[in-house]
This record gives sequence, C-alpha cells and structure tokens, in this order.
Amino acid sequence: MKKLSPGLLLAFLALPKAVSAHCPLCTIGAGAAAAGAAYLGVSGFIIGLFIGAAGLALGLWTSKLIKKKYIPFQSAIIALIIFLSITIPVLPLIQSYSSIYISWFGDYGSLLNKTYLINLFLIGSIFGALILSATPYLSKKLTKLRSGKFIPFQGIILTFSILVVVALLSEVIL
Repeated sequence: MKKLSPGLLLAFLALPKAVSAHCPLCTIGAGAAAAGAAYLGVSGFIIGLFIGAAGLALGLWTSKLIKKKYIPFQSAIIALIIFLSITIPVLPLIQSYSSIYISWFGDYGSLLNKTYLINLFLIGSIFGALILSATPYLSKKLTKLRSGKFIPFQGIILTFSILVVVALLSEVIL
C-alpha cells in the first residue's frame, strides 16, 4: 500500500476537479440551520431570507436534472414549485409578523387607510430568492470589473456575503 506524500495531497486539494452539480444536502443543511436560528430567537425575516435562497437553489438545481423540455418555461416552473414546496410548509412553523399602517386617503378600513399585517418570513423568503437569482448577474459583472479574472467559489462567496449583509442590516433596521 502506497502512502500519499503531503505535497501530493496538498496538490490534490489545491487543484480540485470542477463539478457541475449543487449538493442538495447543503440546501437541507441551510434549512436545519434556519430551524436552529428560529429556536435561538433570530428574526423571521432573516430565517425567511436563508430559506428562500435555499429553496430557490434547490429548485434551480432540480430543474436542471430534467434534460428534455416538455413545456415552455419548464425550468422556471419546476424551480418555482420546489421553492413554494419548501417555503409554504415552513410558514406555520415560523410565525413572525409585523404591521404597517397606511393612512393615505379615505376612512379607516378603506384600501388606502388601513393596518396591514405582514408575514416577515414570507417577505424574507422572497428577498432571499431574489438575491439568489441576482447573484449570477452580479458575479458576471464582478468578473468583468476584474478584467476577466474569476475568484474560486465566487458565486457562493457572493451569494452568502449578500445574504449575510442583508440579514445584518435587517436586524439593525427591523
């Protein structure tokens, strides 16, 4: 039995083989982390932010598994269904609400003079999905700004950085 030298082992770690898959276990791990965050008292908006991003990531990954196109917008529909199938069941588990009072016109109770209840988890999950869907565009712009140079794991780093910054800002603002 041959032993690997430390130099050869470092070479394997420094030059990983490219893969074109996304790990669903990572997505499930993000969901478990969100459940733990809810237990620790983290805002429903922040939990929704990460669940929404994880749900859309899993949806986009799953939509690429079906190679043949059966209907128009098949990938988008599959991604949306997976996103909804992850976020909707979590809605009753994370009950985080806020209200907004709109007093523009008319008597109280009319459409433009009413208090509206907002589900922070649902709003956060929509923001998380929007951030995840905007990241590839931002990653391309960053590569272009860096004269075509690509940072390893740039998309992942960019996605998590934006999610963390939005989470921190929302914790301060909300």
